[in-house]
Amino acid sequence: MSDIHAYLAEFDDIPGTRVYTAKRARQGYQLNQFAMSLMKAENRERFKADEAAYLAEWPMTEDQRQAVLDRDYNRLLDLGGNIYFLAKVFSSDGLSFVQAVSTMTGMSVEDYQAMMLAGGRSPVGLRSIKDNT
Repeated sequence: MSDIHAYLAEFDDIPGTRVYTAKRARQGYQLNQFAMSLMKAENRERFKADEAAYLAEWPMTEDQRQAVLDRDYNRLLDLGGNIYFLAKVFSSDGLSFVQAVSTMTGMSVEDYQAMMLAGGRSPVGLRSIKDNT
C-alpha cells in the first residue's frame, strides 16, 4: 500500500483494539508524561491529595484530564494514552494490571482471568467495524 495514511487508518477498523501509532503517541505525549510522573512517591502523594490541581500542571487536553479523573482507561487509550504508562495511574489507585484491564472489557476480574488463561479472546467473530463482519 503506497499511502501510509490509508494503511494506518485500517488499524482503526479493528473492533475493541487501539493500535498505538505515532499519531497516538504525539496526541498522548503529555498524558503519558503525567502518568510516568506517578513513578515518584512524592508525585503520587500530590496527585492523590488534589487530582485536579496536579492534572492542571500538565498541558493536556480537557478531555484527557477528565478521562483521568473518570478513570476511563478506554477513553485514555483513544486520547493517546499508552497502556504501560497508564499502568502508573491504576497502580496509584492500588489496582493490579488485571483488575484495571478487566474494567476495560466490562468483565469481572474472575471472568477476565479465566478468558486469558483459556487463550484470550476468540479470533472468531467481529473482525471489522466498517464491514460489521
